Amino acid sequence: MKQANILVFADVCGERALVALCRQLPALRREYKADLVIVNAENASNEGNCHPALCEALFDAGADVLTGGNHTLKQAEMHVYLDNHPRALRCENLSAPAAGMGHVVVETAGFRILVTSMLGQAFLSGADNPFTACDRLLEAQKGKYDFAVCDFHGEATAEKSAFAHDFDGKFAVVFGTHTHVPTADLQILEGGTAFITDLGMCGAKDSVLGVDTAASIRRFRQGPPLDYIPATGKTVLMGALFTVGENGKTISAERIEKLV
Repeated sequence: MKQANILVFADVCGERALVALCRQLPALRREYKADLVIVNAENASNEGNCHPALCEALFDAGADVLTGGNHTLKQAEMHVYLDNHPRALRCENLSAPAAGMGHVVVETAGFRILVTSMLGQAFLSGADNPFTACDRLLEAQKGKYDFAVCDFHGEATAEKSAFAHDFDGKFAVVFGTHTHVPTADLQILEGGTAFITDLGMCGAKDSVLGVDTAASIRRFRQGPPLDYIPATGKTVLMGALFTVGENGKTISAERIEKLV
């Protein structure tokens, strides 16, 4: 039976974490026999956003698609990069005119796989309704893909869960990003959609969401702004592996967490 292994990694937090993931990615791709590798790269820089050079490093290491979030478009140079690199995504439901694209179709393992990135509205700003945006996307792409994968970049767990249940059977995989905290609810829903509320992060294990602990404590004791200082030390790589069958439903799903 034809199937595809989809390997996904959570938000990359700073350039030390990016280097660690890039070093490990070729071996991880082989280990999990990955046909498609997706990485959320929206805050891979030490400033908490992303730069073209960091995207190129991830692509060179073996990533196939980079997904976005609320920080993706904060650097002007990323606007030009996204316009010219269709596999580096911003969120699909950003208000027009936003640079780049929020979806791409990748051909691998005999499948046409639609990958998209959606931004939640709860406790975040700047995005259109992800539910109706996704309705429009799937309708517009009908017949152009065999199954779909969505990175839902959102703050609220209820919004992510509601989205996954609403689109159960329409996506093979819905994985959540943004909070940098892994959740214990990895499951395959009734309609065959694999779902996890949040993958976690690729970042320093001894940290506050990947940020230097002392800097985070200062922010909560003294008030904003937060000095975005990526933490150092051992890096934890968090993600998941999804195996999707020829009917577009997920066969198996497992969390991945590696300390490097």
